[in-house]
Amino acid sequence: MKVVFMGTPDFAVETLRAILEAGHEVAAVVTQPDKPKGRGKELAMPPVKELALEKGLTIYQPVKARDEAFIDIIRKLCPDVIVVVAFGQILPKTLLDIPKYGCINVHASLLPEYRGAAPIQWAVIDGKEETGVTTMLMDTGVDTGDILLKRVRKLDRKETGGSLFDKLSKDGAELLVETLEGLLKGTVTRTPQDSEKATRAKMLDKSTGKIDFNQSAGSIECLIRGLNPWPSAYTFYKGKTLKIWDAEVVPGGGEGFVPGQVVSVSKTDFVIQCKEDALSVRELQLEGKKRMDTAAFLLGTKVEVGEMLCQNQ
Repeated sequence: MKVVFMGTPDFAVETLRAILEAGHEVAAVVTQPDKPKGRGKELAMPPVKELALEKGLTIYQPVKARDEAFIDIIRKLCPDVIVVVAFGQILPKTLLDIPKYGCINVHASLLPEYRGAAPIQWAVIDGKEETGVTTMLMDTGVDTGDILLKRVRKLDRKETGGSLFDKLSKDGAELLVETLEGLLKGTVTRTPQDSEKATRAKMLDKSTGKIDFNQSAGSIECLIRGLNPWPSAYTFYKGKTLKIWDAEVVPGGGEGFVPGQVVSVSKTDFVIQCKEDALSVRELQLEGKKRMDTAAFLLGTKVEVGEMLCQNQ
């Protein structure tokens, strides 16, 4: 197939690589413009562009994908299919209508569940036992197009947003190649989504990670894993931000302890009371310090029973 590939972040790289390895012709790669990054604000390439340059592919970086000049470029390429993976812009109908087989999107959920920006993290945060990837024939809505194929992925007990990201990136790449083969053979059927069963995966920001100890320890433990490595779950200790990277649900301290209060301290952990049960903190990072296990942290910081971790700073 003659493919135009549209994608930007790390998640999209595996799919582009798989398309090339499957022997399809990639007529062009479309990705977001380079953006300033880091303290020096030097321009950084999107990960998809790095692979495209390595493979000697033609690259376009439109500021707006709906610009007629860009659409005309794609129209002249006459692609059989446009593959879209986390591109980062809404595509107009004029672009969707160009390829013979349409625009195929790889979405990191089992649609119609978790339509939106952060399906991987929310699957972990919500304590799901399974999620997956879906290939979809795009329409003008946000993740509303007809389903083509799905692949289910069971979540490990200690799954993080980062580990699930890596797994679904590979699953999505394989499923997309399978979808292209099915389209060529005419074996893939379209299944409309049941919008009544749709859920949203809202965009994440730093505030998503603020821990509320008035929730159950189980819910907080899922939040910690879902937001690892970004944007991270955090609270405040003695006026400084304290990121919690790993924790275990344990029995609470009983009467006399309130949510957010330290109920016990050992050489390897300290335990924080929650609304239901408590959290044994195993890995953390205090503002200005490196990420470390709690045993190392306690060698240099004295945490005492009865201290409160602030939730409202």
